[in-house]
Amino acid sequence: VLRCLGIPTRVITNFNSAHDSNTNLSVDKYIDISGKTLNLTEDSVWNFHVWNESWFTRRDLGSFYDGWQVLDATPQEKSKGIYQCGPASIRAIKEGDVNLDYDSPFVFAAVNADCVTWIRYSKKRKERIYSNTRKIGKRISTKAVGTNSRVDVTANYKYPEVKEFSFGIPYSQYKNSLMDDRKILVTAV
Repeated sequence: VLRCLGIPTRVITNFNSAHDSNTNLSVDKYIDISGKTLNLTEDSVWNFHVWNESWFTRRDLGSFYDGWQVLDATPQEKSKGIYQCGPASIRAIKEGDVNLDYDSPFVFAAVNADCVTWIRYSKKRKERIYSNTRKIGKRISTKAVGTNSRVDVTANYKYPEVKEFSFGIPYSQYKNSLMDDRKILVTAV
């Protein structure tokens, strides 16, 4: 419909798409002390999810947020009391401006949530035991103009993941240094 009105629009596919039902920007999984999964949240990770982007000028948010905007015709959560999603600025998503209207936190989580596993000891006590910051928002794609090729637009939604690097010392030495000094100064060159 938007293309018929002359508004540039394209379809976007996000692989490993987070569905953050409680808008805490993470996908939480709870287990008990025996490792059994507890159904305490409706958060989930979908193999993929598809939405549209359209090119808008954003007078309501300021020119910094002009450009591609997410519009999801199949929202799974209510926003302001009705099933709707967008228009959420792609620039806001990339910059982490999750306090803007039009479902920016939900879209941010869809492409950039952390997957966190918690042990729940009691209703009042839980402990984070695992966090994966790289699982969500892989190969965010659209179709190339004039061909059937895939165009990777992940860089429009998020900055590159920070590369992990290891230090060349054994854990026992690291552990002993913690006991001796109670802190470690790490300088990256």
